[in-house]
Amino acid sequence: MADSATAGASRGRGGFGRGRGGRGGRGGRGRRDDSKNEWVPVTKLGRLVKANKIKSIEDIYLFSLPIKEYQIIDFFLPKLKDEVMKIMPVQKQTTAGQRTRFKAFVVIGDEDGHVGLGVKCSKEVATAIRGAIILAKLAIIPVRRGYWGSNLGAPHTVPCKVTGRCGSVLTRLVPAPRGTGIVAAPTPKKVLQLAGITDCYTTSRGSTRTLGNFVKATFAAIGNTYGFLTPDLWEETEFTKGPYQEHSDFLSQKARK
Repeated sequence: MADSATAGASRGRGGFGRGRGGRGGRGGRGRRDDSKNEWVPVTKLGRLVKANKIKSIEDIYLFSLPIKEYQIIDFFLPKLKDEVMKIMPVQKQTTAGQRTRFKAFVVIGDEDGHVGLGVKCSKEVATAIRGAIILAKLAIIPVRRGYWGSNLGAPHTVPCKVTGRCGSVLTRLVPAPRGTGIVAAPTPKKVLQLAGITDCYTTSRGSTRTLGNFVKATFAAIGNTYGFLTPDLWEETEFTKGPYQEHSDFLSQKARK
């Protein structure tokens, strides 16, 4: 009896019940491997960006390459600011009742010629905002700025009168003299500030209380600044090879795992 108690004590359970024995090494808990957070590109464009083959985001815009990974934007524009414009509940009628989700409108920009708009619907507010920020990064566009009157100093306003429309809302941006500021409602004013426009007159019509359409109309108007071909862009275009063609040898190599 004493021998069995001694044997049980040696197993570490005091001689009673089943002995579990040694549990073996399970590794340190709570340790995180930093290599898991490292960006592993899955698109050709992402591989070129991570390998520093593409020097600026303007090269991507020049060849109209679609951006599918938001890490590309983080790589080129690390100083982006985001602003949650509105969070609104939306409902769907089901057989079990109403299903409520949350829709987030997020504007993102660096206040220096780049702005994006993202809209995301999710069951939770935090998830909707996080998804909208990612979509805003993927939808980021260049903003063309110009002058009112003489071209002294840095560009400060829109280059010409531009109009954007969404639903019944129509937003028009008009160039303004330096020092005027942004003469606009709070919604388009925030979008124009994040776009890097410091002086601008605006006019709007339609149901502007529908904030989602108001933001989209302003964003469309800003996007139209590069859609208008002014005489200073009439110069003959020098065609060069696109990034995929120029770095075809690099892309043909097998991607590292």
